[in-house]
Amino acid sequence: MARIHARRKGRSGSSPQTRQENPKWSPKAKDVEKKIVELASEGHSTSQIGIALRDTHAVPSVKLAMGKSISKVLAEKELAPLLPEDLTNLMRKAVRLGEHLKVNKKDIHNTRSLRLTEAKILRLAKYYRSNNVIPAEWKYSLSNAKLLVG
Repeated sequence: MARIHARRKGRSGSSPQTRQENPKWSPKAKDVEKKIVELASEGHSTSQIGIALRDTHAVPSVKLAMGKSISKVLAEKELAPLLPEDLTNLMRKAVRLGEHLKVNKKDIHNTRSLRLTEAKILRLAKYYRSNNVIPAEWKYSLSNAKLLVG
């Protein structure tokens, strides 16, 4: 698959997992679920929870251990954030670029970067609206993004 905003071809660096089942030495599903809930209540994001489980608690894959992802576990426990993490991160980036462009009005490279980032946000929001992850009436604007992630 080609890259979105580039003329050259690119490929995702991910590859499928080689394991089919959870290793015997890794923690059990109940322990992993307790740790996920504990880390989420401390205010960690889903990616931070995954990194902490991998690096400090020897969980090679939450999906292999529990049969579901971290975000699904958080949704079941009603600890999931209002907006998905990838959308929130893109909105943070857009807010930073908008603040930069207020001061540096002639910065054409970052003006383009802001346009590309906003295009990604709109495309991702369309996907999440179609899958009922975010409300159908949710709209993106830079001013609303400042309020949401500010």
